[in-house]
Amino acid sequence: MLNKDHAGFHAQSWSEAIHQLTQRSTDHVLATILGTAGSTPRNSGSKMVVTADDIYDTVGGGHLEFQIIQRARELLLETGDDQQMAHFPLGAKLGQCCGGSVSVLFERFVCQRPVVQIHGAGHVGLALIHILGQLPMTVQWVDSRADLFPDTLPANVERVVETYPEDAVKDAPAKTLFIILTHNHQLDFSLTETILKRGDASLLGVIGSDTKADRFRMRLQHKGFTEEQIQQMQCPVGLAQVGGKLPMEVAVSIAGQIIATCQSQSETRPQRRGVQWKTLKHELSVSEDARHEHDAV
Repeated sequence: MLNKDHAGFHAQSWSEAIHQLTQRSTDHVLATILGTAGSTPRNSGSKMVVTADDIYDTVGGGHLEFQIIQRARELLLETGDDQQMAHFPLGAKLGQCCGGSVSVLFERFVCQRPVVQIHGAGHVGLALIHILGQLPMTVQWVDSRADLFPDTLPANVERVVETYPEDAVKDAPAKTLFIILTHNHQLDFSLTETILKRGDASLLGVIGSDTKADRFRMRLQHKGFTEEQIQQMQCPVGLAQVGGKLPMEVAVSIAGQIIATCQSQSETRPQRRGVQWKTLKHELSVSEDARHEHDAV
């Protein structure tokens, strides 16, 4: 290991780490040893996962691992290709006496998952969590009543017990999708007002009737909000084509609107980028030449 106290290291395997980090929308780099020559700490195929703060699994320890971690964290801060190759001779320069060399593939995974913040842990909220827990998004489930939350939640759902739910709104990232399903109309209005003041929500959906929507619009006008701002509020929330009053029926309608909003805002898929074959071939040939040189010694 890099440090005697194992600071920053975790016991999970690289595959377990990738699953957990993806569920949490944490950016990370997968480092894979593609080729080796001579004596090396680990064989080809060895992998480790690096985040800005944490390290999972190992590719052999020592200064080589330190260099790989450092390069992975540099890659997390860059905006170029998501894959890079690097060659590391294991000599005096790296402070290792193995005498071999390794070629490493770095793959960056940027988790740009949508964030959905749901207010209200009632029946509709619970039904909605069952659906969103199976989708590639980060869900913040907010309520002041801790006893209403179930004991177990999907991996992509975070339980947020907040005495003042408006504070959770203020802390949410830009382009969050807000869904308001609380038991209290005044709290619904306060949350709506706080979200509109932010001005950067991807969706503001409020559960309720047309009558409730009219009252909220009138109150927002009296508060000085413009018509353009008020139009950002979707009340009743959900797809008009999906009717029904059962909690799961309402949840399906809301989930449909969330999915439609996320899909409409997704960027056009960029052209394929990454390590070109010529680069990969060159790096592998370097490892192969180094192996032959080592064998000849």
